Amino acid sequence: MTSVDGSALWSAQAHMPTVSDRRIVITAGSGAYVETRSGERLLDATAGLWHANIGHGRPDLARVAYEQMVKLETYHVFNRFANDQALALTDRLSALSPIKNPKVIFGSGGSEAVEAACKLARRHWQLEGRTGKRMVLSRQYSYHGVHGFGSSIAGLDFNREGYGTESLIRETARIDHLDIATVERQILDLGAGNIAAIITEPIMGTGGVYPPPPGYLEGLQRLAAQHDILLIADEVITGFGRTGEMFACEYFGFAPDMLLMAKGITSGYAPLGGVLVAPRIWERFFSGADAPIYRQGTTYAGHAVGCAVALAHLDILQNENLLPRVSRLAHHLEQVLGNLCGTAGVVEVRTSGLIGGVQVDAALSADRIIDHALDNGVILRMLRGNTIQVSPPFVVTEGEIDQIAAAVAGAVAAAQAVSV
Repeated sequence: MTSVDGSALWSAQAHMPTVSDRRIVITAGSGAYVETRSGERLLDATAGLWHANIGHGRPDLARVAYEQMVKLETYHVFNRFANDQALALTDRLSALSPIKNPKVIFGSGGSEAVEAACKLARRHWQLEGRTGKRMVLSRQYSYHGVHGFGSSIAGLDFNREGYGTESLIRETARIDHLDIATVERQILDLGAGNIAAIITEPIMGTGGVYPPPPGYLEGLQRLAAQHDILLIADEVITGFGRTGEMFACEYFGFAPDMLLMAKGITSGYAPLGGVLVAPRIWERFFSGADAPIYRQGTTYAGHAVGCAVALAHLDILQNENLLPRVSRLAHHLEQVLGNLCGTAGVVEVRTSGLIGGVQVDAALSADRIIDHALDNGVILRMLRGNTIQVSPPFVVTEGEIDQIAAAVAGAVAAAQAVSV
């Protein structure tokens, strides 16, 4: 794999001395593939950062963006103002939502959605007169973006460290990511009267691809109801079809008070995110002369081009029957990755929907695995716990899934051979 010298770009989440002279510059994409400046064609087994669900390089979405830009690039949604695309998208999302009769708060991406929801959870209990309920709980090894709240509730310690305090925003805590009995004890130890909300990814992504153990999400729902705690579902990765259902909450039968969305809302064709909010939270803000104001809003929230692209993207999901396709492909992914179980160097394989994680021996070099796969034409990514991420676009074929699995197997074998 040919690399490109560093530039003025400060890469995200990167050890710059390591990456600046090995940068891979992506210049084009089509379907499940991207192309580099140096001419390689690579199978995108991670859909970028989990987002390129309908594949790269769709001219139909480019036309939608162009037509909206020449009509109106955007207009803000502050106070009395709105734009027609933002209003149309809220209606569409409301009809699709697993939360009945929701309101929609828009933002520019997942980190903003996390920020808005955590602030709203605290604001809710302040208005209820239960001012002690300020703590936000998140699962160990979870990832919820990198804004103030996202950094503070991160279950990945390295995303919280180095900023002068254990948590940028006080009154956050981590709960067990797999065992609901432990979670129950932790809630009792912390005091339910101190807890505003629990936030969870239905399928933990960046923390290592962990589907919920049987009874875990049901247990969170039971504990939240028992102790009067709000539930926030972070569907930034899973929303809009990654499980074969529009939302993973439907797939798992989970009923949150707020649902966070981004990435798959546009398949990355425009930056957009948001929060679906249940009536128990929004109603007080919408009635009466003395209704409180929720002081949240960003310049590009409800961006007209982003909303127009999202509407067209939802049409593509429906018209091309991509969600049933995901369900079919998910079975194939489970089978071919499952064949890696028992392979030297493979610790565990975890799949749910069109998401897979292949956890390999901690002694194996993550860089060697990724580089070997790249040399064989496949983009992989290493997550926490030396876990290989597999989350291809919905337009991938079964043959390409076989190619991904072969690349994983070959890369692990190559790393294993060096480590022995």
